[in-house]
Amino acid sequence: MAEPSSTATTTRSRENTRRKLLDAAAQVFAEVGLAAASVEAVCDRAGFTRGAFYSNFASKDELFLELAGQVANRRVEAVTARVAELECDGTLDESHVDVFEILDQVLEVSADDRLGVLLMSEIRIHALRNPEMAAAYLAQEAEMRRNVAQIVADIGRAKGISFRIPAIEAARLMLLVWEGSAVRAAIAGENAELIHRDTSSELALVAELIIDGPTQA
Repeated sequence: MAEPSSTATTTRSRENTRRKLLDAAAQVFAEVGLAAASVEAVCDRAGFTRGAFYSNFASKDELFLELAGQVANRRVEAVTARVAELECDGTLDESHVDVFEILDQVLEVSADDRLGVLLMSEIRIHALRNPEMAAAYLAQEAEMRRNVAQIVADIGRAKGISFRIPAIEAARLMLLVWEGSAVRAAIAGENAELIHRDTSSELALVAELIIDGPTQA
């Protein structure tokens, strides 16, 4: 077996360094915020020198933009993969499963732990001040909304459920309630299990408001 080339080894090493810096930055940014986070703190958490940092990122803002893009992409990919999994195992076709039980299963994959909530909140704050970040965040939010709207529409047709509002607006409302509940729970110091319980309870209340009832045959 041929030995890996020095170029391939260097590339893997660089990718590993970037990944560790991004993982460390996610923790530091979530804990203290972008403004208070220093390059030194990120390097200390990752176990690297400032030289290693600046050989991968031009600045803290550049690192944050890449991290935000990764977080957004992971959220969308997680929701998409969960929907595909539920479709594959037949959950979406089971008559006894409640529509919001399914949505709860889909949304729970989107980082509703305290660290995830803190990091997403920091990303939103930065998006208010940074046009590039704002565009990326809004694009991710729109894709999440389309995913959830598709689930709502598909389940509605499969189960003969009608809604008082269009699927896209139902999705917008559910995501607003879900994220707002997660933020409140995190502020209250709740753990991941309690955060999930609270968001599930509030989604159930949304169900009572937007489900009109079985469609007429």
